[in-house]
Parts: sequence; structure tokens; C-alpha cells
Amino acid sequence: MSFSDLGLSEKVLAAVAATGYTTPTPIQEQAIPHVLARKDVLGIAQTGTGKTAAFVLPMLTILEKGRARARMPRTLILEPTRELAAQVKENFDRYGAGQKLNVALLIGGVSFGDQDAKLMRGVDVLIATPGRLLDHTERGGLLLTGVELLVIDEADRMLDMGFIPDIERICKLVPFTRQTLFFTATMPPEIRRITEAFLHNPQKVEVSRPATTAVTVTQAQVPAGREAHEKRELLRRLLREAKDLKNAIIFCNRKREVAIVHKSLQKHGFSVGALHGDMDQPARMAALDQFRKGELPLLVASDVAARGLDIPEVSHVFNFDVPHHADDYVHRIGRTGRAGRTGTAISIVTPLDQKSMAAIEKLIGQSIPRAEGDYDVHAEAGEQGERPREQRGRERSRGGRGKPQRGERRGHDRERSHEPREARGEARAAPEARPAREARPPREARPSSEPRNGVRPQANSSHVPSIGRPEPRRQREIDSEPGDHSHLPAFLLRPVRSPAGA
Repeated sequence: MSFSDLGLSEKVLAAVAATGYTTPTPIQEQAIPHVLARKDVLGIAQTGTGKTAAFVLPMLTILEKGRARARMPRTLILEPTRELAAQVKENFDRYGAGQKLNVALLIGGVSFGDQDAKLMRGVDVLIATPGRLLDHTERGGLLLTGVELLVIDEADRMLDMGFIPDIERICKLVPFTRQTLFFTATMPPEIRRITEAFLHNPQKVEVSRPATTAVTVTQAQVPAGREAHEKRELLRRLLREAKDLKNAIIFCNRKREVAIVHKSLQKHGFSVGALHGDMDQPARMAALDQFRKGELPLLVASDVAARGLDIPEVSHVFNFDVPHHADDYVHRIGRTGRAGRTGTAISIVTPLDQKSMAAIEKLIGQSIPRAEGDYDVHAEAGEQGERPREQRGRERSRGGRGKPQRGERRGHDRERSHEPREARGEARAAPEARPAREARPPREARPSSEPRNGVRPQANSSHVPSIGRPEPRRQREIDSEPGDHSHLPAFLLRPVRSPAGA
């Protein structure tokens, strides 16, 4: 089947042909006819299956008729992140080049004034993140009563980011008669509840079993130690020894870890960029553009920032941190092996990650083999400077790395543990063969009335002197006073006359 068999307009077909595509993907082949028939669609598809074009192309055909009004968009597309929203806009710019459509982007990091000006001119396609969209509606600068078609993309990621309450609010602001296109990679219970509440007799389009991985991706896991600096060293070895590595995305669970890994790789001479939620919009877009153009072969990213990004030729994916949720593993390795290309996904696994790995293998229905090769970690020069400050502080507080920690045997004990068991038994028996020391005669008991150091203790003193250290000044025994009062100053010994009449 070709695109011309799907019912798209001539302008859209010409734009598709200009991009070089000739055959639709399975999700496009199944979803586009339902969208053009103005039916609700529930699409279950992984990223990298052509899902975005499955709703962009029929929307362009539908929007050829009609006209937008000020502050009342005709269609609305909701995306979980700024990058995904900007990516969808690029698709409209590419395929809608032959049409005079107003496409607006409502995302954070851009002034409200510029966005209000675009809304005033009338918008055919409004692409937004939920938070910024609700900000505009609450300010009174946007009306959703004219929305004919609503697209909710990456719904499972919306759930992970806590956007479901916002999605429910937005669905109640748009007309009841609108057409709804709902796309997700997985179907957890909360997503199923949303589809039952806001979709009307949807046409279900499922191109692959949820949470399956592409067969073109070679998966492997590499064991690592518990310490973060060991994982960073192992990551550098994997990057240096990787075969056919053109570019790679390195995933971390936290934004803080993204920054640490990015700085570490830069320090060791790698050309690398970073992508996480705390970066401002210009910096995020600049990093993405450099990675797409090949100026940066490596990109360290968090799950939220990299979800659904359309970067077609990613050769490798490295999981610096094993994801807490098994679904995230599927989305991560979906960045490579797209559109039939081969890819490699390698996960760095610590002993604490075994439970998460078991959940991942259960979800994808296959075991992830251990990577071939010896990846034992040995300390590199300069690694001490990379270890977390709090860890180095703990070492100093123990007296330095040369001293054993509490509960840890001395160095000679550890060395002795490698000896044969019989030798250790003889070593333990050696002290018993020594001759017993001669018994010392018992000390003579000191009479209780005999003063110690020439000073008799007070009868009512409750102070118990400490052993082996000087007594505090306030607890020393009071010296006995001379009877002639020679210790007193002379002026205190002068006679004083009593006043007359006293």
C-alpha cells in the first residue's frame, strides 16, 4: 500500500513525496483512514513507528477547509515536553509547506506576550504542553470552545509526569463533539480509565504488543560496582570500546546525575551534550540541534527530556542508571534501531538493580544477556577528584583511606585470609603454645583512711576521679589554707575602725 491509497489530499501527497517517503508504516496505514473518517482513534504504538505522521498527515488534509478565528484554535495537540511539542511543529512545517496554515507553539521558556500575539492572529494548529495551555486559558487569552480535533500524544508519559489531572481539565474545556486521537505506548489502568471516559467508540490501532522491544536492537547488560565513580569509569570504557558507535544517548534517572555524568565525560575528553528539565529552552534546543547534526556524538539525558525525540540514526543507547519503571526501558532503547536500522542498547547494572532488571526482563519477555568481555573496573588517574564530596569527607573522618573502617579487618588479616585453612589454624594455635606469664603479687590494699597525694578527700564528695587524664579545673580538690592567713593580701589584714556609736 502507498500513501495515495490512504485518502490524503494532493498537497499532502506532494509534501510526502518531497521528503522521500513512499510506503506508510503500519501505524500510518491503519490510523490515517480512521482519522480522515472523523472517528476517535486509540493508537498503541512504540516510539519510532511513524506515529507522529499518523496524525499530522490526515490533520493537514482536514485543515485545508475552514478558517481559524482569533484566540480559538481549530485543532489542539498536547505533548508532555517542550522538545516533543517543537518536534511536532517541525512535522507540520515540513509536510504543510504548501498550505497557508497558522501553527502556534505554547511551551514554557517563551514569553506570554509573543504567544498571545500569535493566538490573536488565529491558529489552525495549536501544539502545547498542558501546564502552559492552562496558564493561557486561566488568563483569558485562549478559548477552547472551537476545537474540532484533539490529539493527546505520549499519554503514558503524561501519566508518569503527573499531567493526568490537567488532561482531564482540558478534555472538559473542549467541545463534547470534538474528534479525539489518543496515542500511547503502554496501557496502564489509569490510561485505560481516561480512554473510557473521554473517547467515544474509538477505533483501536495496535501495531505491536505493548512493551516489546525492536528485534533490530542488540541488548546487553554489564555488571558494575555500587559506587558512582565505578559506573562512570565503566561507562567511559564502554564508549571507547563500542563497535560502530556513531552517536549515543546516555540515560540517567535523575537530573543531578545527568549533570555529573556530563561533566565527567567532558573532563575526560569526550564531546558530549546534556539534556534535562532544568535547562532553559534555548540551551535544550541547541543541544538537540548539535546532536542531530552530528556535532555532538554523545548526549546525556533524562527520561522526561528524551522521551519520543525523533533522532533517526542513533547507533547506541547506554543506560547509566537502570530505570525504576520497566516501561521506561522500552522507551529508552526505542531511541535506537528505528525504521529498520540496527542498534545497540547496553545497561550498566549494579547489585542494587537486580530487582529492576528482573521486572524489565519479565515485561519484555526475554532475558538480557551479559556483554562479552572483561569489564572489571580499576581506578583511573583523576578518579579521586570525581568521587562525591561527601564520600571523601567520610574517608577523612575515618582517619584517611589508609586506616580501616569500623568492622573492617587490618590489612594483614585480609592477606592472611587468602592462606590455606590449615595454615590459618596453625597461626591461631601459636599463641596457645607461649609460656604463661608469671603471676604478679597482688597489690597491698591502701587503707581507706590514708590520704592520696597528701590530700584527704572530703567526706561528702560524690566526685569519682577519672583515670589516665587530668581532672577538670573545676573538679580539683581544694587546697588546705594556712592557719596564719599568710595567703591573704595585706590590705585585708588591716584593722578597721568601727564607726562611732556602733
